[in-house]
Amino acid sequence: MNTRHLTGTVALGAVAALALAGCASGNAAAGGSGDAGDKGTITLGFLPSWTDGLSTAYLLENRLEGLGYTVEMQTLTEAGPLYTGLAQGDIDIYPSAWPELTHASYMEKYGDSIEDLGAYYDDAKLTIAVPDYVDIDSIDQLAGQADRFGGRIIGIEPGAGLTKQTQESMLPGYGLDGEYELVTSSTAAMLTELDNAITAQKDIAVTLWRPFWANDAYDVKDLADPDGRMGEPEALHFLGREGLGEEYPDIAELIAGIRLDDEQYGALEDLVVNEYGEGREAEAVQAWLEQYPDVIS
Repeated sequence: MNTRHLTGTVALGAVAALALAGCASGNAAAGGSGDAGDKGTITLGFLPSWTDGLSTAYLLENRLEGLGYTVEMQTLTEAGPLYTGLAQGDIDIYPSAWPELTHASYMEKYGDSIEDLGAYYDDAKLTIAVPDYVDIDSIDQLAGQADRFGGRIIGIEPGAGLTKQTQESMLPGYGLDGEYELVTSSTAAMLTELDNAITAQKDIAVTLWRPFWANDAYDVKDLADPDGRMGEPEALHFLGREGLGEEYPDIAELIAGIRLDDEQYGALEDLVVNEYGEGREAEAVQAWLEQYPDVIS
């Protein structure tokens, strides 16, 4: 197993949506009058612990700066305030949303005030995973085995779509809701528990997703989902505040041209999260662009 970098987060908490309004007051792209670059300032909102958004945020920062924009990075710790900020126009772009299933409840609430700028990846999945050495291969086989796992499935942030899918669909669908507790905290905490359990060769079940670097960093396997309770594969999208594409057609055109396959996405996330790490994301993106010069026009 490789030792991997766990990205930190900025704890904005429940007041994040209010804080966004203040930080975006000088955002030229949202109508502000800050001292932006030649074309104005674009605010990218993302959760650093969800490394698909972290990776694509820095990729988009590189490309937008190449078009002449100033980019402001707005980090949050929960999806709810991010969608709120996007719908209110305090955030211009969410660079890796899961709107089809995982974030469907947020889209139902805020979708009328959000613009879908297009998908960049087509095969994202929610999973329940265990270490390779665990002799269970399917979610339904967890029934009657709670003692082995301490009666717990280790999850991520309480507001994550993955948490909602696990709590409301998977656990009751397989009759596990009276046997297992879904423990939520943060992505970093989940990975710490997974790392500790594997080091001690203990049984553990966690909520994971693909694409995500931890699937390669740790010797884990996805449990089969015979009843489809974790949902079908979905696409990862760029979402914008309402009217962004019409106001900035060059940005909409740029984003529409970003399409990544498994190899390209995996290389991007590995460079940003693992090879270069926190504080060197811009270098990681530049290295990726040199490796895949023809992916983004």
